[in-house]
Amino acid sequence: MSTPELEDALFEAVRYDDPVAVRAALDAGADIEARDDRRRTPLVAATKANAVAAATALIEAGADVNAQDGIRDSAFLYAGAEGLTEILALTLTHGADVHSINRFGGTALIPAAEHGHVETVRMLIAAGVPVNHVNDPGWTALLEAVVYGDGSARYVDVVAQLRAAGADPSIRGADGLTALHHANRLGQWEVAALLRAGR
Repeated sequence: MSTPELEDALFEAVRYDDPVAVRAALDAGADIEARDDRRRTPLVAATKANAVAAATALIEAGADVNAQDGIRDSAFLYAGAEGLTEILALTLTHGADVHSINRFGGTALIPAAEHGHVETVRMLIAAGVPVNHVNDPGWTALLEAVVYGDGSARYVDVVAQLRAAGADPSIRGADGLTALHHANRLGQWEVAALLRAGR
């Protein structure tokens, strides 16, 4: 039976990224889905600290990779948004809901594209995250890669991946403008060329 002391021990093990202590706390009866004062599960706390060893132990023990905290971050969504590929890969092989959305009404792919996380974008596209999802503020992954990107090689790569996966460049953002308009406005000429290709 889980107790506050056991839960404290589990969260402490996460803080120290100690998989042996994580397993010991679980074996002693700690609730793997316990919540801290920010409504984080041990797995969400581990993910936000990029504590890969602790996260691995928790996921392998059956932690819910889709459980969301007080600001609607799950291990899957946060790892995707922040480019934490090791944890992301584990969530994807342990039941990640690729259609789940964050507090902005967006998929994991949208912030991954915004941040130019090339390998993460590749993983999320391969996992089947919808490429044309529009978040609550009115942006797709393609739009965010352009509007918040800098046109550097990694953003060119992200845009190329999104286009190859079927991202629609005709979708207009919250401001009524397309990704191509923004690319031209921002002087992102390689990105603009990709967006014009195959139109």
